[in-house]
Amino acid sequence: MSRLEVAPAPDLRTAIRRRRGPVIRVRDVNKVYELGGISVRALRDVNIDIERGEYVAIMGPSGSGKSTLMHILGCLDVPSSGSYQLGGVDVSALNQDELADIRNRSIGFVFQAFNLIPRTRAVANVELPMMYGGVSRSERRSRALAALATVGLRDRAGHMPSELSGGQQQRVAVARALVTNPALILADEPTGNLDSRSTGEVLGIFKGLHEHGRTVVLITHEEEVGARANRIIRVRDGAIVSDEPILHKRVAEL
Repeated sequence: MSRLEVAPAPDLRTAIRRRRGPVIRVRDVNKVYELGGISVRALRDVNIDIERGEYVAIMGPSGSGKSTLMHILGCLDVPSSGSYQLGGVDVSALNQDELADIRNRSIGFVFQAFNLIPRTRAVANVELPMMYGGVSRSERRSRALAALATVGLRDRAGHMPSELSGGQQQRVAVARALVTNPALILADEPTGNLDSRSTGEVLGIFKGLHEHGRTVVLITHEEEVGARANRIIRVRDGAIVSDEPILHKRVAEL
């Protein structure tokens, strides 16, 4: 077992890694919010399959529904109707504890705002997901350091977030997403707060994760960022309007 792997978890968590077929299967998903007595339909009859090891960008303008879709894929929200299977498991059948367990152990999240604890060193920020998984203190530390090394920040392990650049903070967030060896990486506008150099560094990490067999789903509105993926799903007004592989992309280095 590599230093970044957490001991395999039974049942629901291992299903995501071991099941053949799509990691993600979304069928006829709708999401409706009730706002002040008005029904707002954020997703409309969405159907998606994402295979194991794919690198997929979900793209659309602000208000298109892409972030709502990301929340459902990440088990942070549930559909109003339709079904969502993650690793062959129908997540609508799970209770809150099981959903929390899936989020903590089988999905790695990366957000635009980094979401680091300000007065906590980088290595301790990376350790956080393992604290909920019952991993010992010494094992947490060694795996967090290994994850930081993976994103090129082993030498910044003792730094506070305020002592790191925006790009370095996002790389710490990526390390935190990786440390439980998740089956799925979900990144919501991960380069939105970064300059072009830091954007290139973070996207290079995602490319490397994909090349090593990780399933990566990237939410973005930036064409040059989405073009780094191998497939683009476009969302508008809550519906899928196109779903195409990128066959001959030529992207200038950011």
